[in-house]
Parts: sequence; C-alpha cells; structure tokens
Amino acid sequence: MIALQSYVQGRWVTGTGEPKSLHDPATEAVLGTVCPQGIDHAGALAWARDVGGPALRELGFQRRGEILKSLSAKLHEHRDELIEISGRNGGNTRGDAKFDLDGASGTLAAYGNLAASLPAGNHLPDGDGVQLGRTPRFWGQHILTSRPGVALHINAFNFPAWGMGEKMACALLAGVPVIEKAGTASAMLAWRIAQLVVDSGLLPAGAFQFVGGSVSGMLDLLSPMDCVAFTGSSATGALIRGNKNLVARNVRVNIEADSINPAVLGPDVDLGGDTFTQFIANVATDMTQKAGQKCTAVRRIFVPQDLVGEVVEALRERLLATKVGNPADGDVRMGPVASREQLHDVRLGMNQLLTVAEALLGGPQPIQDRGYFVAPTLLRAKDAAADVLHALEVFGPCATVIPYDGSAAAAVLACNRGGGGLVASVYSDDRAFVEAVVLGIAPWHGRVWLGSEKTHGQALGPGAVLPQSVHGGPGRAGGGEELGGLRGLAFYQQRTAIQGDRAVVGRVFGNESAGN
Repeated sequence: MIALQSYVQGRWVTGTGEPKSLHDPATEAVLGTVCPQGIDHAGALAWARDVGGPALRELGFQRRGEILKSLSAKLHEHRDELIEISGRNGGNTRGDAKFDLDGASGTLAAYGNLAASLPAGNHLPDGDGVQLGRTPRFWGQHILTSRPGVALHINAFNFPAWGMGEKMACALLAGVPVIEKAGTASAMLAWRIAQLVVDSGLLPAGAFQFVGGSVSGMLDLLSPMDCVAFTGSSATGALIRGNKNLVARNVRVNIEADSINPAVLGPDVDLGGDTFTQFIANVATDMTQKAGQKCTAVRRIFVPQDLVGEVVEALRERLLATKVGNPADGDVRMGPVASREQLHDVRLGMNQLLTVAEALLGGPQPIQDRGYFVAPTLLRAKDAAADVLHALEVFGPCATVIPYDGSAAAAVLACNRGGGGLVASVYSDDRAFVEAVVLGIAPWHGRVWLGSEKTHGQALGPGAVLPQSVHGGPGRAGGGEELGGLRGLAFYQQRTAIQGDRAVVGRVFGNESAGN
C-alpha cells in the first residue's frame, strides 16, 4: 500500500493527521492513503514566491515554452504506466484514461508551441497603441506582465491529469510558479505525474510544488499578487470565493463549478442524416465517457416534441450496447464512478430527478455486488418546467430528455434556465434557427458547439476541452475562464497602461519597431 507524499520546498514530505484511504472503485480494494495535514503552507508559498518565481521569469516566454513541450513528452513517454494507474485508482477504461492523459500532454504541447510566437522576455503588448494627446507624441499602450506571486491550483478528482496540466500550462508560460492540489479520490495519478515533473529536472526549483492533502490553511496566507484556480462543486467554490483573507486582499479567484449542459436538437434535422447520427453519438458518449463524470457532459437533452420517440429509441440502443464493469476487462466501455461518496451523490441525485421524470433506462439501483457502479441512466421529463431539471447536476452517467415545441425561442429559454453553463451544443442545418439559438444562449454559456452535416466526422465532440478555446462559464458554472490560447495567460498577468513618449512607449512596450 502506498502512502502519498507532498512535494514542497524542494523535498518530498509525508503528511500527518488521520489518513484517508484511496480505493480501486471497481473492487473497493484499498490502494493507498493520503494524510491531510503536516505541510508548511507558509514555507511552500515563500519558496514559490522567492525562489520559483524569479527563476521562472528569468527564462522568458520561449524557454518556458520549450519546457512545457518537454514536460508533454515526458508524460507521453510514461503513458502506459499512467493509464494503468488511472484505471486502478480512477475506475477509467483505457479509452477514458487516454482522454485524460492526452488532454494533459496535448495542452502542455499546445502552449509550448504557442510560446514560439511570443517575445523572449516577460511582457506582452495588449492590443495596439493609441494616441492620447494633440499629436502622436503622447502615446498609450497596454501591456501584460507576469504577476510576482504564486498560483494555487485546486484540482478536481475527475481529470487528475488534464485538469492539472491545463492550469500548469497557462501559469508556467506566464511566468508564475504553481502549487498543485490533487483531487483526493484519484490522487494516485496526480501524485505519479508530480513525481515525473520533479524527476525530470526541467523546471527551476520552486516553480512546481504538489500537495496531496488539504490546502485550506494556505488560502489564509495568500497575498494580492497570488491567485487561486479551483475546479469542483459550486458549494466548495463559494467557500473559497468567500474566504475572508482572499476578499480582504483582493486575491484573484477563478472558479469552474457545476454545469447542467444542454444539447439541442433542431426541428429540421433528418432522422436518417449525419446531423442526427452525430447528435446521438455525442450525447451517448457524453453520458458514458468517464462514467459521466465530466464537467462538460450533457445533462439536459432538448428534443422537439414530435421527435422524442425516435431520439429515445436511438439513445437506448446506444446505451444498452455500452458494457459496464471493471475497466481492467478489455471489452468494458464504462467503469465505475470514482468513489463511494460519488456513488452516493449520484444515486441521491437520480432519485431527486425521478420525482419529475421517468426512467427509460437504468436508474439508481445497484448493478454490481462490489464496486461503485451505476448504470447509464436515461430519463424523460414529465414536467419540462420543473426547477430540479435545470438546477441539479447529477455528476454521473445520467441525462434527461426534455421535450420542447421546436422553436428557437423555446430552445433559448430552456437552455438558459440552467443558470449559466460551460458548454451548450446545438444540432441543426437551419442557419436561421442556429443563429437565433446561438445569439440567445451565448451570454449564458462559455462555449457553444454546433453540429451539422458539414461537421459530421470532422469535429471533436462538445465534451472535449481544447486549448485554443476558452473553458469556463457564467453564473452556476462559476464565472471563471481558462485556456483560450493567449487568453489563458491573462489570469496570471497584470494589465497596465503605459503612457508617454511614443518613441519609448511604442518601441519598448508596443508592437512598433521604431518610434516617431
């Protein structure tokens, strides 16, 4: 049995306090433990600010980008080993494990490649310069510079590799050292990745630290130049956002929380066409991939009233073909949820939804004698306006078919009842319908994914988070934003307006090669 350690102040440290067991969610076997306390929070923060930050910023954008690419290669080199750990401690099938790990290595590589187009130093012009006075001599230019603090990353259990990798990529490229907190249930994978990062020797001392236990006390020690990026439940996100020290010192906080993501089928869609095929395939994948434990998974399926029967039949066929079981078995396509606590929450949530919906397939009842298994569960709303359908995220393989009248206005109203989401998907080849729905739901969603005849077979599904596009959403989704190419660095940078002689401001800080 493995006792997970934390890596702080340049050394591996064993925690203290009551140990928490880490399980194989398919067999319930205990694989290891992690202790929540015993970490010198103040020392870890000082080590990052005083040692890691200066050394990291001395490298400049391009050298930091080269390091990110090398870290990506290191993860890929150990891919098979990491897939095996992901299966044992996360309950992931091989395909689900690759989805997580390749997301991490791919994002690190993408930001490494992005760095090649950036200047060698540590500041970026933010837009073009602008004349501020009677003549161009008095000039203004916004710039982005690295903030001299530390990034505390509190990651979720469902994507221990990808969640950590995407946050690291943006912060490290921006020149900010990181402290990575793993989601406890699947911490063995994050811990092994941390070992690989440390053993690689690629990052300067203090640029990377890893905590397997609690970081609650660390929040009370953060300063104005530090930041917190959190992924998890809205309840925990609210506690972090309301921390007295973070509020008093105006520490930047980025929250990615609950999201009751909608998928909308347009009334024009041909049931025998590629758009319909894509819709069914993507919804079924989102319901079963990672056992539905994705922040981007579809939870509400909006279908024109006269197409509900055909949609239900097609989804049932796909879901019934999904074998559930121990991911160590090669023919299994969906494993268990990550923990006993998660299983409890999923069953509780399903029972709440069943007060306003009927089960067409699956349900909260046990399907195995051992392990944290739950069946793919398809529900149909009895009352499309019931609040619980639009307010409760069941973080598992569960989604609800909700009929609507087929109009763009009704689709917009239904989607936005979710109170803010990470991603909405719309399937239609009617451009007028698509335009009306997109413009209606865009303010309430961080991303809108469009499925059509032209994208069939050409696009990754809406559940994939790509480094080129922003990830985050307003309202219930937390109000945060990550990734999006260079936009992902802005959270770790300070925007400053420089005003003065254009010959200096334009040439030194702007995009101009020479001043006037």
